[in-house]
Amino acid sequence: MSIPPFHLAFPVRDLESSRRFYGELLGCAEGRSSDRWIDFDFHGHQIVAHMVDRPEPEKPADGDGDGEDDGDANAVDGHDVPVPHFGLVLEWNAWHGLADRLKAAEVRFVIEPYLRFEGLPGEQATMFLLDPSGNALEFKAFKDPGQLFAT
Repeated sequence: MSIPPFHLAFPVRDLESSRRFYGELLGCAEGRSSDRWIDFDFHGHQIVAHMVDRPEPEKPADGDGDGEDDGDANAVDGHDVPVPHFGLVLEWNAWHGLADRLKAAEVRFVIEPYLRFEGLPGEQATMFLLDPSGNALEFKAFKDPGQLFAT
């Protein structure tokens, strides 16, 4: 089954830190760019970092599960999952490789890499982090990719 690539445009406050984060840290190839935006190949999907001229957003959720108002979040498994967020469902070993690379780079996670639903339908590894502009990203992987929409 061929899945059409999605397109996502999102705000950033600084193009150079976005270029380093998405291009160097996450390994996304850079496409077209201007002095106001950068296209990235996000595992076959097009994401575009658009420079915005506005103050920093509200403090994002920090994932500590303390119930304090850390920004828009939903409580999941004792964590404050930041809303909105975007990301990818990766292959199991690719997810672990990314988690190791992010840890080695001393990235501050909103929610540290962990395993959810262990031994149950939909068993998955997940992690949340922020880009330099405060956009929340989730990367996850399913032990059995056929369980992506398991109930």
